[in-house]
Amino acid sequence: MSAYPVDLSVKPEVKAFFDPTTNTISYVVKDPKSKSCAVVDSVMDIDYAAGRISFQHADEIISYIKDHGLKLEWLIETHVHADHLSAAPYIQKELGGKIGIGKNITIVQDTFGKVFNEGTEFQRDGSQFDRLFDDGDTYEIGTMKAFAMHTPGHTPACMTHVVGDAAFVGDTLFMPDGGSARADFPGGDAGELYDSIQKVLALPGETRLFMCHDYGPNGRDIQWETTVAEEKAHNIHVGGGKTREEFVAMREARDATLDMPKLIIPSLQVNMRAGKLPPADEQGQSFLKVPVNKL
Repeated sequence: MSAYPVDLSVKPEVKAFFDPTTNTISYVVKDPKSKSCAVVDSVMDIDYAAGRISFQHADEIISYIKDHGLKLEWLIETHVHADHLSAAPYIQKELGGKIGIGKNITIVQDTFGKVFNEGTEFQRDGSQFDRLFDDGDTYEIGTMKAFAMHTPGHTPACMTHVVGDAAFVGDTLFMPDGGSARADFPGGDAGELYDSIQKVLALPGETRLFMCHDYGPNGRDIQWETTVAEEKAHNIHVGGGKTREEFVAMREARDATLDMPKLIIPSLQVNMRAGKLPPADEQGQSFLKVPVNKL
């Protein structure tokens, strides 16, 4: 039984947007009783080799919101993503809304502020965001009350956002045949990830779960929606009553074989700034850093 205030009678309308370049799913979450909505985990496009930023994916979301006459109230980041860049500031400039993330963003900023030698001008207090969520914090999307669950393990700042009968789990879980996300980034922990997954699986069985990523394991079509009951029964990493010890052993062994995400260098520098590029120089040019032979 979940300790959080779940209201299954509230059924938000969820529109998914899949980005095949990063295998990311973004969402527009609409209040069925009003025109209010939120955007979860938006994507900014980057041609890494050319150093070009574009906004095709974000523009699709903006067009959808405008075409349906919706009012954007929140831009939610489930965590500081290491595999895609956030488009939250771009969408905010077009449509308004507040950008929110978990309060442990400060830990991530401190860690990667050092990795990328950002200096004292880079604020490590989360002030780039409009709202820092603590565990159990609530907020409104129109008439709907949403709440944030702290679900660390993949990163220290990971949050699952629950809106009525829908939960947006970020990288805490994948579809049942995908298992779980890695826990070997700085600040990650496989044991914490297991504990966080159990918090998600303590939600009512019929709760809809929406993934941030899907990779189509074994060649199946891309999917992003499942339920707590399905994950508890069939998730290949934690389903069927697997123990914490079993999960940690599996997760740590698996993580040791994984390459770093292709976009980790630009993603972290941009996303720890709430989706903004590093400050431009006197000529108006922004630069991303690549640590070399980092000790």
